[in-house]
Amino acid sequence: MSLSMTEDTSQSKTYRVWDRPTRVFHWINLLLVLSLMFVGLIMLFKSEIGITGLAAKIGLKELHTVIGYLFAINLIIRLVWGFFGNRFAKFTGNLPKIGAIKQYQTALRAGENPQYLGHNPTGKLAVLVIMLILTVIMATGLIRAGTDIYYPPFGAAVTQYIAAEGVDATSIKPYDKTGVDKAKLAVIKPYKSLAGTVHLYSAYFLMLLIVLHIAGVIIAELRHQPGIISAMFSGKKRIVGTPLDK
Repeated sequence: MSLSMTEDTSQSKTYRVWDRPTRVFHWINLLLVLSLMFVGLIMLFKSEIGITGLAAKIGLKELHTVIGYLFAINLIIRLVWGFFGNRFAKFTGNLPKIGAIKQYQTALRAGENPQYLGHNPTGKLAVLVIMLILTVIMATGLIRAGTDIYYPPFGAAVTQYIAAEGVDATSIKPYDKTGVDKAKLAVIKPYKSLAGTVHLYSAYFLMLLIVLHIAGVIIAELRHQPGIISAMFSGKKRIVGTPLDK
């Protein structure tokens, strides 16, 4: 796909880089991740803030799951778009390379400011790690939704499995062992626990990544490549000189 390019009076050039689907995903993902973290923290500390009772516990999990579905849909669309978007949206153009990262860091230490249309080499590594952790969070979250409150896509299969002989699986209720085969429930418990642990610590790791990502973007904006923040709104970057990934 060709780049749209116009010249301005300062001899810089403006390039159209981030396509609309990529930008929409970015901001929707941020909103949903923050919402999930907010509800998740309430779930973790519900007793400390005075939220008690089974109904409240289930209600919070249902809210967290509904937001999680929106998060999963948005992420899946972005993953698919990684094969069909423009070259800056495609995963093939955003794979980090150790050699390129070392060269980029060496150039920065030498006082140079290499310019890039897409992500710089360090940014590509950050994006890859973030996308991987988002995918892990999505997968483990869906597993917990299916094993905790029996929501799709795994909930029906779980209730079918744990229902005692002769019991209608649709009658199984969250956190209610009525009609449940306790032996089968014990079988899935370790897997449920593992998914929950991975989900929780992945969320903590994502929080750290978000802080590092924001700090890195601000530093890059102020010191190395002005305009990278506004580009995620407009889709355009203004660059003086020749970008290394043109």
